[in-house]
Amino acid sequence: MARAGRDALLLTTEPEIRYFTGFLTRFWESPTRPWFLVVPVRGDPVAVIPAIGQPLMAQGWLSDIRCWSSPDYRDDGVSLLADTLAALVPPGGAIGLPSGGETHLRMPLASWEALRAALPDRQFGDDADILRRLRMVKSPAEIACISRACAIAGRAFARVPEIARAGVPLSGVFRRFQMLCLEEGADWVPYLAGAAAQGGYADVISPATEAPLTEGDVLMLDTGLVRDGYFCDFDRNVSIGPAAPALREAHAALIAATQAGFAAARPGARVCDLYDAMAAVTGGGAESGRLGHGLGMQLTEPPSLIPADETVLVAGMVLTLEPLIDMGQGRILVHEENIVIEETGARWLSPAAPPEIVEILP
Repeated sequence: MARAGRDALLLTTEPEIRYFTGFLTRFWESPTRPWFLVVPVRGDPVAVIPAIGQPLMAQGWLSDIRCWSSPDYRDDGVSLLADTLAALVPPGGAIGLPSGGETHLRMPLASWEALRAALPDRQFGDDADILRRLRMVKSPAEIACISRACAIAGRAFARVPEIARAGVPLSGVFRRFQMLCLEEGADWVPYLAGAAAQGGYADVISPATEAPLTEGDVLMLDTGLVRDGYFCDFDRNVSIGPAAPALREAHAALIAATQAGFAAARPGARVCDLYDAMAAVTGGGAESGRLGHGLGMQLTEPPSLIPADETVLVAGMVLTLEPLIDMGQGRILVHEENIVIEETGARWLSPAAPPEIVEILP
C-alpha cells in the first residue's frame, strides 16, 4: 500500500472483509445492510458494521469495531464511515477500492456519493490491484480448506450411482446430490449446475428440469460446495446405460486435455500456456471461452484461463482446469478438476477422474 501510494483500503464485499477478519456468516444473503472494513497503511483494520454483526465480529481478532443501528434510511453508516476514514487518512490522502474485473461496490450509489461529498479533501481511486494479487496466492491453511471441500465433493460424486438411474427426474438427482454433499461434510452447497441429454448437452449452467433420465443420456453434475468458507469447483460426467463410442472417446480426450493442463501448470508458466495446452488436445480455439479460473473464498476468482491472460503462475495459486469438447449439433462435453501450484509443479486437489467414463447400468 505504501509503495502504491494508498493510505487506506475501503472494502465492502463479503470475501474481502472475511479475508482480513475471518467474519464468516450467511447473513450476507440479505442485501439490506452495508458492511465496511478500512485497512489503513499502518495499524490494524477497523470494522464499520451494522450493530447486528458486532457479537460475531468480536469473536475474531479485530479490536476496533464501530457500529450503527441499521437499516437507517437517513444515514446508513455513511457518517460513521466518513469519520473513520477522516481519522485514518490525512487530508490529501488516497483511499483505494478494488475496481477491476470481478469486483463490485456493495453499497447504495447514493451512499457512495454522500461519502465522497463528506470527504472532499481525500482521493478515492482503485486499490492498485493489491487485493487481486494478494488473494490469488493462497496460504497453506487456505489450501487445506479447499482440499477438504474437494474431498467432500469427491465422496459425494462417488455416490452418484446411488441416486441416478433411468427414470429419475434430473431435478430429483440435483436435490439428492446436494443431500449427499451435506452428508459427506459440506457446510452448504451454494452452487450446483448440470445437464442430462443424449450425446452431450447444450450448456453447463442450467437449473434442473423435471425431465427423467433416459438410457443413452450423459449426466453432468458441477458442484461448488463450501467447507469452512472455501469452495471446491469441479464436475463429473456419467453415462446412463452403456456409453456410446463417441462419448467414450470424447471423455477420454477431455481427461487427456486436463492432464496436459496439469503438466503445464508450474511456477513461471503463464495462465495462457495452460489454455493452449488443453486447447491443443481438444482442438478448441478462442471461441471455447475460458478453460478454467482461480478458486478460493469464491466459486470463481482471478485469473481466467484464456489466451489473453498472461498472469505468471506462482506457488500457492489454486486453479480449475476446465476443457470442453464440441460434440456437434449444438452439444458439448465439459470436464473440470481443481489443482494447486507448488514449487515443483502442480498437485491435484480434486480426485482426478480416470479416462473411462462411469456407466450407470440397470
